[in-house]
Amino acid sequence: MYNPEGFVAPDAPLIEALASDYRIAPLDKLAVNVFQVERLSGEYQVDLTGRIVMPLVGAVDAVNLTTDELQERLKQRLSVDYLKNPDVTVGVVAATGSNITVEGAVRRPGLYPNFGTMTLIQAVAVSGGMDPTANPKRVFVFRQVDGRRMIAGFDLTTIRNGQEPDPEIYRGDIIIVQGSKSKETWQQVFQGVQTFGIFRPI
Repeated sequence: MYNPEGFVAPDAPLIEALASDYRIAPLDKLAVNVFQVERLSGEYQVDLTGRIVMPLVGAVDAVNLTTDELQERLKQRLSVDYLKNPDVTVGVVAATGSNITVEGAVRRPGLYPNFGTMTLIQAVAVSGGMDPTANPKRVFVFRQVDGRRMIAGFDLTTIRNGQEPDPEIYRGDIIIVQGSKSKETWQQVFQGVQTFGIFRPI
């Protein structure tokens, strides 16, 4: 039986999505420009572990940083082995902070507004429901709690049968329904989730 006390609320959402102190969240899309280095310039999406992956540099932690802080981090990484005094600018192209994200084996994956109370079952429903490849017994919620990325797994079959409570979904949550065609990077994260209904650090 899930313990509802384990359904911890996330950190307060950021309303000023494009304010200078906005902190980057997983699945945000960023525009990175490295002056006169076209190979490194472009759009990058923050992955579920909070990183972007760039040529030469590799994986860079981006989550919870402002764009200015990420700029400085990229400058430091590039100046070590690749460029002398690199000129880097970072901007947010799409922010997920005031929405929920539903991905994986659903019919209409994407961003959806969450203006009030929403449960996990409702969140899956607004994305068109599960597609034929979905595994309803393995649905995962990613959440920012006390500055840390957390994950919890849920079984929609037991929730629908009334055997377990339907957890509340908050702004900024990322929901992924596991399926046979789920991305390999997601599968690697899912494998570490053994206890359902409890949020644990990634």
